[in-house]
Order: sequence, then structure tokens, then C-alpha cells
Amino acid sequence: PSTGYIRLFDIVKYYDGLLLRIPSRENPTKLEEVVKQEKMLEVFQEYHRWNQILGISTVGDLNVACNHGHATDLINVSEALQEKKIAQIADEITHRNQDGQRVKLVLISGPSSSGKTTFSKRLSIQLMTNGLKPYPISLDDYFVNRNDTPLDENGKHDFESLYAVDLPFFEEQLTTLLNGGEVELPRYNFTTGKREMSGKKLRIDEHMILIIEGIHALNPALTPHIPNENKYKVYVSALTTILLDNHNYIPTTDNRLLRRIIRDYKYRSYSAEETIARWPSVRAGEEKWIFPYQENADAMFNSALLFELAVLKDYVEPVLRKVPNRCPEYSEAHRLLRFL
Repeated sequence: PSTGYIRLFDIVKYYDGLLLRIPSRENPTKLEEVVKQEKMLEVFQEYHRWNQILGISTVGDLNVACNHGHATDLINVSEALQEKKIAQIADEITHRNQDGQRVKLVLISGPSSSGKTTFSKRLSIQLMTNGLKPYPISLDDYFVNRNDTPLDENGKHDFESLYAVDLPFFEEQLTTLLNGGEVELPRYNFTTGKREMSGKKLRIDEHMILIIEGIHALNPALTPHIPNENKYKVYVSALTTILLDNHNYIPTTDNRLLRRIIRDYKYRSYSAEETIARWPSVRAGEEKWIFPYQENADAMFNSALLFELAVLKDYVEPVLRKVPNRCPEYSEAHRLLRFL
């Protein structure tokens, strides 16, 4: 209820600013360990520079700009800055190791609703303009059969686990492809919970590049025997850069949760109540399987747009209002509505 309750804290110099250290959630008598996140810090700094170019840092600034008729310019410039960043990543992939072994594999990872699939499509277009032929492969198609999925501590299927992926089979197919061989690609049937062969044959030619997307793409255990010079790793997240006011950040997880509520409602027929109920287990999976490997990335991409929450608001408010006030998820739905 109040920061006055926190007796244990520390403030340390961190690059060109300060880092506030707070107690560990698991053990409040000890300070949380400092985890260096240099690449993540660079992404935040880059977006703050972009916000300065646009002259907008808070929700109030955004509202004033919209009232003055600058909304279209803001949308166009925000999207152009993102497209420019994607083009830079595509150029780096294309020109890396041109004298020796070129990049044959782009690995794209990121937490839930961070925009991995959309990013991979946009990156593919930029790679095509550089004369490459991108071929998308989803890690979901390499899931083990549902009966073989590992269980979590509650005895439920742990779909977030690395071992929900058939690692030996995935690496065998990848090695065959990189050595010039041909494979038949699998397809996972989510209705039956079984992996099937798709009938699609694939062989990599000189200009082809594989785009592999999935939450475990940056985990070294996924591609341990593939040479580093053949791989380019991208971490995608939705790092909200606009502030509520000069003292309050918007949590990046709120941005992703709102995206997921809309996606689940629109495409998977889940209510906001169901999505909010699943969110803690999704977050626990991210802490265990995704965040520890984010600094392995060659590039980080922020998929959040300056004006995004203003657009999401109209779509998500009616869905959140449907959450009944007698269920445990109501307090989170109410908090999100108040925030919007």
C-alpha cells in the first residue's frame, strides 16, 4: 500500500542513471540480485530518443498532440521508425560473414503476445528486398505428442517447457537442411494433440534463409551443434515506452496482457476471465524459459508502438467489462479498466 513499508533498499549508479534495488519477492529480507541487461537498456534508450524526436513522453503529451491534429503524423513516424529498425536488422543478417559461412538461420524469440509472428513476417519482407528467400518454420510444429508433454508441479501439462519440444527430432531435421539434405516438415495437430508429417519437402538453396520462431528460440539447448556463424538471434518484446506521467511507467506486461486478451477473445474464443486466469502460469514460464536467454540476442526489437494503448482501448474495454464481479479475475479486470 505504501513505499514507506520498504525498509530494505539500495540506490546504485547504473550507466548514466540510477538503479533502485528492492527486496526479493521470495525472500523480503534480502535485496534482489542485480541482473545486467545491457541490450535491453539500449532498446529503452533508443526508444526514449525516438520519443524525444516526436516530442512525446507521457500520455498527456500524446493527448495534447492528438487534440492539435498531429495523430496521423505520430502514427506514420512511429511505424516508419520501426520499419527502419527492421530494415537495419535485415541488412545485418544479409551482410554478416559474406566472405565465409553466411547466416542460414534466424531465431526469433520473445514472451507471450510480444509480436513474434508479425515481426517475422515484416523481417521476411525486408530480407526479400535484399535478395534472400526466407522460409518460416514454427517451433510449435515440433511439439511432442500431448501424452508425452512434461507435467508441472501441479500435475498439469507444461506447454511452456523446453522439453515440450522434440529436441532430437528438431535438431536432426535442422542439421540435415544445413548440410544440403532434404526433409519432410512436420505439422502439429492441436485438435488431436499429435504431430503429423505435412507432405511438404524442403531443401535449402543458395539464397534461402530459415526463419525459426518460438519462445525457446534463444535457448542454447535448442541448437547446441549449429555453428554460431550460421545463426542470427532476435529477441522481440513489447516494451511500452510512453509514461503515464513524469513519475509512473506503464508496466510492459500490461501491454502484452491487453494484446493477449484481444487475441484470445477474437481468434480463440476465450473470455478475458480465462486469459487473466492463465496469465500467472504464462508469466512463470517466461521467467523460467525466456527471460534468462534474452541477452543472448544479436538484436532486440521493441514491437510496442507509441499510440498502441490508445488503439487497443476501444477493443479491450467491452471485453473486460464482461468479467463477472464475483470471480477472482474481476480485480485484475477492474485494475486494467481503471488504467485505461
